[in-house]
Amino acid sequence: MSWLILALAIVAEICWALSLKWASNVGTLVAGAVPIALSFVTMGMLALAMRGLAAGTAYSIWSGLGAVGVIVGGVVLFGERVTFVQGCFMALTVVGVVGTKLFSPG
Repeated sequence: MSWLILALAIVAEICWALSLKWASNVGTLVAGAVPIALSFVTMGMLALAMRGLAAGTAYSIWSGLGAVGVIVGGVVLFGERVTFVQGCFMALTVVGVVGTKLFSPG
């Protein structure tokens, strides 16, 4: 169950970071409240996931996949560009996350 909660926390983290960019483009009070609300959601879910997972494992997977997800989301939603070299390093991040998951005791 902790892994499922961590996966949902990662999705919330990606939405949080992308909502910051969106809110800066929209510039309304409501748009500014969305990232604040999502920050509570993602931190709460990460804390719940850490009840059943090692803190280092949970945080490294959360931050690594969150970063890759935000980059992909930026490309899809905001037309941002990613170079080949950046893509290679993103792939290394995913390999690191998979290795962390495969060799974690939980």
